[in-house]
Amino acid sequence: MRLATIRVGDTTRAVRLDDDTAIELGAADLVEVLRRPDWRTSAREADGPSHPLGTLDYAPLVLAPEKIFCVGLNYRGHILEMGRTLPEHPTLFAKFSRALIGAYDDIVLPAASQEMDWEAELAVVIGAPVRNASPDEARAAIGGYTVLNDVTARDWQYRTLQWLQGKTFEATTPIGPWLVTDDTGGTGGGASAGSAELSCELDGETVQRADVGDLVFGPAELVSYISQIVTLVPGDVIATGTPGGVGHARKPARYLADGSVLTTRIAGIGECRNTCRQEVR
Repeated sequence: MRLATIRVGDTTRAVRLDDDTAIELGAADLVEVLRRPDWRTSAREADGPSHPLGTLDYAPLVLAPEKIFCVGLNYRGHILEMGRTLPEHPTLFAKFSRALIGAYDDIVLPAASQEMDWEAELAVVIGAPVRNASPDEARAAIGGYTVLNDVTARDWQYRTLQWLQGKTFEATTPIGPWLVTDDTGGTGGGASAGSAELSCELDGETVQRADVGDLVFGPAELVSYISQIVTLVPGDVIATGTPGGVGHARKPARYLADGSVLTTRIAGIGECRNTCRQEVR
């Protein structure tokens, strides 16, 4: 299934996306749906009001997740080409929900930063509460997969050893457009099997390309690891990391500019397409 959160007037609705129609699920957003114990069945069988697919205005996939975890340095090829050894443990940092925008919303380039960079990522959305998960329990807790771009203020990220301040500027992180559910408990094809191509384009030029199978720590490993720290709950997001090709590492460095169009795509899942707009204070 494909599930999404859309804007309808001054409110939002969770929907299931069929071939040419979006069917309302009787909830304000996807997080509310995922909190239902039988969410897969109820979403599959929902028969609420419908909307033509071509008219949808996609809100952030999850409007107010309890937690957003992000992972750094997690693509094997990129780590090795930098001459580093593979990490023993995931590098984790956080992001706040005000950073999230819809799959086709404008990215706000904050006036405080002159070094806004792109980071295409596969994101995991949690579909069931999980704590101290075994690998099998972790796979079963994955609700599905979506597309995210961890747009980063490099000049703020590297002010200190802690990355948070560069990672969570408001209205900078597209997520969506929909959740592709994993109804096989993490054993199905596509992203869950590590066979999906991830790419990022800047104004039509491909600047990142990798296979999610190159992740050092895959989705289930990350769920298991993080669940040892804190209980993961439905709607929580894990951004699994970005491959090589970011602008900050180029010589000369390259950053997003007013009017730049950023397209983030994962084969079999979907794409975000966002125009960058400079903040005016």
